[in-house]
Amino acid sequence: MEFGPRALGSRSIIGDARSSIMQKKMNLKIKYRESFRPFAPTILAEEVDKWFELDRESPYMLLVAEVKKEKQKKMTNEENLLWGIDKLNIVRSDIPAVTHVDYSARIQTVHKDDKPLYHGLIYKFFEKTGCPVIVNTSFNVRGEPIVESPLDAYKCFMRTEMDLLAMGNFILYKIEQPKFHDDINWKEKYELD
Repeated sequence: MEFGPRALGSRSIIGDARSSIMQKKMNLKIKYRESFRPFAPTILAEEVDKWFELDRESPYMLLVAEVKKEKQKKMTNEENLLWGIDKLNIVRSDIPAVTHVDYSARIQTVHKDDKPLYHGLIYKFFEKTGCPVIVNTSFNVRGEPIVESPLDAYKCFMRTEMDLLAMGNFILYKIEQPKFHDDINWKEKYELD
């Protein structure tokens, strides 16, 4: 289990970094925060130099690097004239869900020797999509600590619009779960940041 504020694959909410709506969806329907807040990418260590201007591994999500120029999408003259949220919503790269407004990202690299299961998951995604990058955020909602137990994970899963929950060898699909009754009004219990 990780320590500290960063989800490094053991207690993470993950998504498709290629999606132009994933950042907004995960922020509004899972994290319950502003739609524009950035997410971090997790990438296969052996592919990082093809996607980011980074020449070393970053297993603890501590390094920031620019998305490679060939993966960036430059803004048109009309897009450059936009302001505020309209400008934030512009697709800036092949991985818009993790690309910040300045084309940077705070990167986690995953090596198969360090995290074989997480690496294997991302590798399967890479085989299916051609993209070795996924969205990775901490398994919690805004204001809550990262989940620590299966019960915490289930409650967080049921309180949000996540599609499925994977724990060990188990996969739970939201549509197959019984109606969830919460014992607290969790949206009011935790102070917003």
